[in-house]
Amino acid sequence: MSRLLPALADTPDRPAVRFGDRALTYGELAAAATPLASRISGASRVALWATPTLETAVGVVAALLAGVAAVPVNPRSGDRELGHIVADSAPDAVLAAPGEHLPPALAALDRVSIDVPTAPAGPGRPVALPEEPADPEAPAFVVYTSGTTGPPKGAVLPRRAVSSTLDALRDAWRWTDRDTLVHGLPLFHVHGLILGIVGPLRQGGAVRHLGRFDTQGVARELASGATMLFGVPTMYHRLAEALPTDPALAKALSSARLLVSGSAALPLHDHERIAAATGQRVVERYGMTETLMNTSVRADGRSRPGSVGVPLPGVELRLTEDDGTTEVAAGDPEAVGEIQVRGPNLFLEYLNRPDATAAAFAPGGWFRTGDMAVRDPDGSVRIIGRRATDLIKSGGYKIGAGEIENALLEHPGVREAAVTGAPDPDLGERVVAWIVPVDAQNPPGEGELAEHVAARLAPHKRPRTVHHLDALPRNDMGKILKRSLPDG
Repeated sequence: MSRLLPALADTPDRPAVRFGDRALTYGELAAAATPLASRISGASRVALWATPTLETAVGVVAALLAGVAAVPVNPRSGDRELGHIVADSAPDAVLAAPGEHLPPALAALDRVSIDVPTAPAGPGRPVALPEEPADPEAPAFVVYTSGTTGPPKGAVLPRRAVSSTLDALRDAWRWTDRDTLVHGLPLFHVHGLILGIVGPLRQGGAVRHLGRFDTQGVARELASGATMLFGVPTMYHRLAEALPTDPALAKALSSARLLVSGSAALPLHDHERIAAATGQRVVERYGMTETLMNTSVRADGRSRPGSVGVPLPGVELRLTEDDGTTEVAAGDPEAVGEIQVRGPNLFLEYLNRPDATAAAFAPGGWFRTGDMAVRDPDGSVRIIGRRATDLIKSGGYKIGAGEIENALLEHPGVREAAVTGAPDPDLGERVVAWIVPVDAQNPPGEGELAEHVAARLAPHKRPRTVHHLDALPRNDMGKILKRSLPDG
């Protein structure tokens, strides 16, 4: 039987996970996770209080060994959202560190403490690991979506989706057991937990989690042997901002084998600043909760700002017209369509939501992502935004908010930017820009920004209305919450 994490048995003395000054080898991780797996064996689902700690890593490994679906819970969830997740997923227990304070919705569940050794065990006999499920369709995770259009939905991810995605990334990123990943992402979603913790463990390498992201931590870890960095655009923006005055950071980033950004588009300006200071190009990839990873720029390929690369091995991808079934013209880099994917990386269903599950798929097993994109002649994908919030239909054109945002960010007076559409009696929709100016007392004017965008893109893509804000609303991953912006 193929194990999800073979290094637990094969390389017990190799470093596996580290959070701050606490670390476990593969043997120590197996020794901590195996008795926990026995305690939860037979459960259907368990909630995992997903703090950025060693306990969370042990908890997720134990759930995978036991064949029990883990429901990672954001420690910053509000009472209403948390109550919905617990009621919907009905976990048999909650896994948490000893002494961890839990909110009432979780405190009412049976609690299973995640016990982690306080001192290294040293070399020893390999641990007898439990038998894992042989069925690749067995659920491994139930990860809840962001809930922007209603209560969060629980995407049921099978073991086959986890293994196929991580194996595809092994190929695309040349990811091996010699790699050590550093990241500071939260651990309640697929990027931070499945890619960032389970990913290195499946490859047999190591992961060092910062606990909380900071540029000094990134510099320290990359300078001391880490080879890869995972982050989101907000993190790379902070790195780009720090580079001019931090030569140690520039040297550390220069030494990395691979810098990967995801969860949202990385602005061109930050791409260019990082490349100029370090000689490194940031690799972008594209995925979502329901599909794990779909595309990526390959480690041996050409990194181009704005591109999320080509479909990963095993993933089929197409762009469709508004009817959801007709494919857009092939080879036309201006032809906008909705991304649909199918392959072994897909989720099984939305828990308790057969209606939503059925609506999410087009005939032929194609998952409707809701993301709009164009495809270059070489097959690489450029995402222009979400159908619901980022596709603007103005004057007969389909306009992607993302490319306008990137153009606005090239203006020296713009610190942050978001673009939406607003009803317009003449155009159907007009382009609206929301900016955080560099100088709040002297912000760039509407005409100036319109000319700036029109000169770089096309006149019909210029913003017709500009609003100035002190800050853009964002979620825990740094994504801009456009639905929280006032009406344009």
